[in-house]
Amino acid sequence: MLKPDRDVGIVGYGAYVPRYRLPASEVARVWTDGSGGLPIKEKAVAGLDEDTLSMSVEAARNALERARIDPSEIRAVWVGSESHPYAVKPTSTIVAEAIGAAPSVQAADLEFACKAGSEAIVMGMGIVGSGMGRYVLAIGMDTAQARPGDALEYTAASGGAAFLIGPAAESAAVYEASLSHVTDTPDFWRRAYAHYPSHGHRFTGEPAYFEHVTTAGRRLMAELGTVPADYNYVVLHQPNTKFPQRAAQILGFTTEQLKTGLLVPVIGNTYAGSSLIGLTAILDIAKPGDRIFMVSFGSGAGSDAFSIRVTDRITEIQNRAPQTQDYIARRKVIDYATYVRYRHKLQMK
Repeated sequence: MLKPDRDVGIVGYGAYVPRYRLPASEVARVWTDGSGGLPIKEKAVAGLDEDTLSMSVEAARNALERARIDPSEIRAVWVGSESHPYAVKPTSTIVAEAIGAAPSVQAADLEFACKAGSEAIVMGMGIVGSGMGRYVLAIGMDTAQARPGDALEYTAASGGAAFLIGPAAESAAVYEASLSHVTDTPDFWRRAYAHYPSHGHRFTGEPAYFEHVTTAGRRLMAELGTVPADYNYVVLHQPNTKFPQRAAQILGFTTEQLKTGLLVPVIGNTYAGSSLIGLTAILDIAKPGDRIFMVSFGSGAGSDAFSIRVTDRITEIQNRAPQTQDYIARRKVIDYATYVRYRHKLQMK
């Protein structure tokens, strides 16, 4: 279990979801007859002028709007993603420059499939908890890719969230502890120069997702001496609708505890931002004293589990920036051809 010497928490948070939506029925229309059922309703798709960088800036600005701190006080900016716009050129330095945190700031891009954002949070807890810096900006954001016709194309979506980590005294929610569980489980990968990822199909469930999410969750609750009934909300990584529902049941959580953070049916799997954007939806409606249990998952494979307690400050910051449901409600449906254009699936060179 990881617990910093000094209590730290979420001083500000922000989400971003693109307005464009591709219905799952539209994917089925092109690739199948749709008789097998659809995994979700629709997914969010980044526009022509959007990428992981631009969306990270928007989410970061929302987090700063809630925190109302001087961005020059931020001592680290970390962006977790598996779809950084450059192979060699950091996303984090551009984000730091755009929000006014540069140049006296540590910056780095992180990768660990879908838990790249949560590992940025764990690192931020360490920096702030050790006293090396007052604030750290941790972002999980993606414009997820999927091979045309692959099962992932139904759910691989765009969006994510940003969290400003700082002292507990200034926080709207405090991290009680975290715990990580990782193994070498090759359920999902992408080789250098490959345009789309590959995956192990059903192998991604039992030995990968469920093993890591449930093990990390159980171990953290055992270390803290808590049980599912001690929490008001639970949010888990959401590659589809069924996986988090089943994992929550295995861990002992109810459907009621899960439903607020379960956003994948309407925006899809935002990869590095999946569990994080679910957490923002919970924070938007949480009340002082509420407790939140969160477990991320990244293929390759690993999970980060967190126990979070909401403070009195939450009511001060919830409405300072657009809420997650505001972005979900702001939608424009597109067809498959437009999606192909927006996601650059027709390679011209």
